[in-house]
Amino acid sequence: MTLSKKETLPKNNFFSTEQTLHSEIGKYIMQMFASPNQEKYIDTQIDELVNDFCQEFLSAKDANSNINIDLLIKNFGDSQIPTQPTDFESYFKYLDNNVIAHSVHTSSPQFIGHMTSALPSFVRPIAKLMTAMNQNAVKIETAKALSFCEREALAMMHRQIYNLSDNFYTQHIQNNQSTLGILVSGGTIANITALWCARNKSLGAKNEFFGIEKEGLTAALNFYGYKGAVVIGSELMHFSFDKAADLMGISTQNLIRVTVDSKNRVNIRALRQTVADCRKQNLHIIAIVGIAGTTDSGSVDPLEDIAEIAQENNVHFHVDAAWGGPVIFSKTHQHKLAGIEKADSVTIDGHKQLYLPMGIGMVFFRDPYLASSIEKHASYTMRKGSFDLGKRALEGSRPGMALFLHAGLKLIGLKGYEFLIDEGIRKTQYMAARISAMPEFELLVEPDTNLLIYRYIPEQFRVIISKKQLTETDNQSINNFNEYLQKMQRQIGRTFISRTTKTTISLGKEIPVIAMRAVIANPLTTEEDIEAVLNDQIQIASEILISYLAKTNN
Repeated sequence: MTLSKKETLPKNNFFSTEQTLHSEIGKYIMQMFASPNQEKYIDTQIDELVNDFCQEFLSAKDANSNINIDLLIKNFGDSQIPTQPTDFESYFKYLDNNVIAHSVHTSSPQFIGHMTSALPSFVRPIAKLMTAMNQNAVKIETAKALSFCEREALAMMHRQIYNLSDNFYTQHIQNNQSTLGILVSGGTIANITALWCARNKSLGAKNEFFGIEKEGLTAALNFYGYKGAVVIGSELMHFSFDKAADLMGISTQNLIRVTVDSKNRVNIRALRQTVADCRKQNLHIIAIVGIAGTTDSGSVDPLEDIAEIAQENNVHFHVDAAWGGPVIFSKTHQHKLAGIEKADSVTIDGHKQLYLPMGIGMVFFRDPYLASSIEKHASYTMRKGSFDLGKRALEGSRPGMALFLHAGLKLIGLKGYEFLIDEGIRKTQYMAARISAMPEFELLVEPDTNLLIYRYIPEQFRVIISKKQLTETDNQSINNFNEYLQKMQRQIGRTFISRTTKTTISLGKEIPVIAMRAVIANPLTTEEDIEAVLNDQIQIASEILISYLAKTNN
């Protein structure tokens, strides 16, 4: 597919004078902004060209191209903007050769190493519609109907989490004083927003004190008689909480990470003791964080127990369910999230297990008035009493991503999401069973959801592991092998598994373990694909060993 030469910008030598150049460029630039009816031919051909690229990209089986990173970097070393506009055909060919050809095939059924997978087919046309509408969700004057559509979609998700009464949702869904949830660009902003709300409410205005928002953290702690402020959660809290602690001024040293058990769930006894110690030291606990789906292994904290501790101590309870939140759609597995409905705030990422594109995070509030603690106004936008969504959000201008959320909830529905969650967990359990049955691998933790961690065991260590006689030196050798194996698998590009580092206790010491990390969320991934990924690792491991022996013999 090529564009008509009449529709592209003439070559540089076409322009005989500066005046002609200016006129021709002006005409060409105006074509870019013309309505489709005026420039239907060029618009149609670009659409067809991009559709071809999309189909080719989405049909790829390999996880990645095998281009060397250093070589790829050399393709992007130009710091000068072209003096004259580039014609469309040349630019899209450039994208195809340099960007698309070497982009990661996150929709590949054998790309099972990250929380990114295939998207449903309705996403692409809605993306085009959203871009064409170009609504700015910060304010109702730039997102009239979309503002109410977003509130409706968030209310649907809120009800799935909290399941409050019909009267509650009738009262709050489109009440401009209420905020059931805030749509943001991702889980990081969602977690930051939740802690921001918790901080402002707990250190709010009282008597002659105007609140932390107006007087700052130091004045707030002094007024309330605290020596400092902390946030408490497990040692597996997402790094977004480090960002939140930094931004809130409490420092990352006051982000207290509690130990986890052998299943990567927060140790409840240690959590109780930590809370008691903080209170004894006169430290203000801004929030206690529970995790529903840790980033590295998918484990779910005992949320009921954490909720009880938070209630006993009158502390904000936040659940980071960015990954595992959609498990609430599954009747078979939703019991794993028991207690999430007691959370004061909950984070969920739409671009993970709601199968929506990048850029959709959400934070939900049990109390619809909690977000008023962060409300801001301006005379030119976000006026008090308005429906402007930006007045209770960290982000200002943002696109109408709510269209994707609304479409997903309507077009996939409760039963559709239940199927997707159940299938993901079923296939993860299949992979765990296969790993346990194969002598080449060691399953490190039984999966809670649809993430699992394991490692490859070189042959010389298999008997030692079976007898539980692995030394620290042996473990380091296995770590080195797994790190190299994962890097080689990524470079070759046929399949993909990510890696993480876990800490285990052996011989009274904390021992780091480099683990392979599988994420089984892609609906297109089959049992055969899982077998292919594992067999690819076995093949690559064999090639590594052969190469090593050859070097040794030489």
